[in-house]
Amino acid sequence: MKFSSPSIFDVSGSFSLSLSLSLFFSLSHQNPNSSIQIELSPSSNSRPFALRSQQWTLRPTTRRRGSPASAAAAYAASRRRRWRRRRGWSLGEREVRSLAALRGALVSAKDLLRSVYNGSKIYQALQRENFASKFLEVNEKIEKALDDLSYGNLHISEEVLEQVELVHAQFRRAKVTMDSPDPQLVGDLFCAKVEKPCDNLILKRISENLQLRTMNDMKKESVALHEMVISSDGVPDECLEEMSSLLKNLTDCVLDENPTSDTVQSKTSPIKNTSPVIPDEFRCPISLELMRDPVIVSTGQTYERSCIQKWLDSGHKTCPKTQQHLSHSVLTPNFVLKSLIAQWCEVNGVELPKNNKSGHRDKKQGKAPDCDRAAIRLLMQKIANGNSDEQRAAAGELRLLAKRNANNRVCIAEAGAIPLLVELLSSPDPRTQEHAVTALLNLSINEDNKGSIVNNEAIPKIVEVLKNGSMEARENAAATLFSLSVVDENKVTIGAKGAIPPLIDLLCEGTPRGKKDAATAIFNLCIYQGNKVRAVKAGIVDHLMRFLADSSGGMIDEALAILAILANNPEGRAAIVQLRPVGSLVEVIRTGSPRNKENAAAVLWSLCTADAAQLAAAREVGSEEALKELAEMGTERAKRKAGNLLELMRQAAEA
Repeated sequence: MKFSSPSIFDVSGSFSLSLSLSLFFSLSHQNPNSSIQIELSPSSNSRPFALRSQQWTLRPTTRRRGSPASAAAAYAASRRRRWRRRRGWSLGEREVRSLAALRGALVSAKDLLRSVYNGSKIYQALQRENFASKFLEVNEKIEKALDDLSYGNLHISEEVLEQVELVHAQFRRAKVTMDSPDPQLVGDLFCAKVEKPCDNLILKRISENLQLRTMNDMKKESVALHEMVISSDGVPDECLEEMSSLLKNLTDCVLDENPTSDTVQSKTSPIKNTSPVIPDEFRCPISLELMRDPVIVSTGQTYERSCIQKWLDSGHKTCPKTQQHLSHSVLTPNFVLKSLIAQWCEVNGVELPKNNKSGHRDKKQGKAPDCDRAAIRLLMQKIANGNSDEQRAAAGELRLLAKRNANNRVCIAEAGAIPLLVELLSSPDPRTQEHAVTALLNLSINEDNKGSIVNNEAIPKIVEVLKNGSMEARENAAATLFSLSVVDENKVTIGAKGAIPPLIDLLCEGTPRGKKDAATAIFNLCIYQGNKVRAVKAGIVDHLMRFLADSSGGMIDEALAILAILANNPEGRAAIVQLRPVGSLVEVIRTGSPRNKENAAAVLWSLCTADAAQLAAAREVGSEEALKELAEMGTERAKRKAGNLLELMRQAAEA
């Protein structure tokens, strides 16, 4: 049985987990015809993936024997010798428990490594802290199991005992050794989330870091993401939409950089086929026509949405191609294949597939595939006419339906549920209020729904939830405001309705997730100049500088990103200058992550260009050496900022 072991857990921090364990326990006194060997050894045929890996082999072995007669004679002689030598030694209950615990720990390690190897790299990157904790937990299990073994009672050879002790020491060290996350990847993922559209250079770096460099890699990632959807009943995590969007952007980036011969024809080719042959993988297995809206079913096969939906609507429960039973009827969009088809059509002069916008269905076709309109109407009736318990339960159901897929989000909005959910934001029941704001958050993923939510006067009520709701409701209210603020005119409305002060409160007192949601919303809102002034007047700069000074709080990235955008405003600069930030900014330029160095240099440049005293302060703390290094080794933007600062210092020295 083979599986991969991450020697360096790059996605969430370089978490070392060395598995070079070779244990041989000859338990002939229990079963003389067999022995147990657990051997984990490196193999050179490792497949590269986001977590740099080695392959390990786990195999049970059995003792080879000759003929039954000779084996019996050898066994009897061996038993007599052992009896004389050990005077009846046998494996005790403690040793049996310890070996069982070790086996359980190794099985847990194998399961975790297999899940990482076969899983979605994007999901692992976004959930890096969660995965790091899992590896730490497995490491502790193995270390404890090794610690509990009484090696003297196992009568193992000195050579094997030496190997076991060496491995045990490695696991003890790994318990307390956990590096910080890759700052470049963390910063790039944050930018990919908040910047629309995302810079191509950032997408390239993410692609390199996650080793999603080719279309084959993208196909595997798409399958891994789909498998995750299947295994969790279509709702693997709240970040499913974010993962799908990032996968699509990365696919487009890879296509732009490396159009492969098996997917697109060279644009420079002098021969143009007037009737290009459609690749088989672009044809629907049912209709054999070019797919326009490819979707994946539970068996992993891809079909044209309309064709497979007709198949399912006819009562079939099997995959048309493989005849396997379908575990469910959820249809997952195949974004990778859709991008490939679009690219192929463009290069070969074929009319691009005409699709409705994401999440929409042709109204002439009637109902959307994965949407139970009757159930939605029933839930709406309970919200409109039911008692408080029925309203709470119905709002919770709509919340889950809106989270499940894009079709449901369209159906719920078209059924007229948004006004009812907006009214529930004022419910005196905290749980009902929480369900309502979260349902609106899920619905706002659809671009058209954003307008409907705003038009139903939801923003003032969402702000009220942000001020007075439960902690989870406040967090989801912040995330909803961020989602709505993607539309530029909504930034103005949200700021004018008083959202920024309660967002700052959540930034200071929320859970780690709540702080991140608040920071993301504030960052996006402050793209509008008027909201920068509101944020400064609400005292955000004091809190951001406190985050900057506290490296253990995990908010340095967000603090610097917001400071960089506030420093472009006169009021923002004045507030920052009052807190004497130069020393802290220069320290980040010296020791921070590439993205943080870039933002720190941007803040320092904004301060120094407007105030000669800040330039003098930067020179006094010895910033020139750090800036020279940044001008050579930083990101493109950091190099520009560092170069401009060095030029300002040179001019000041010559004056």
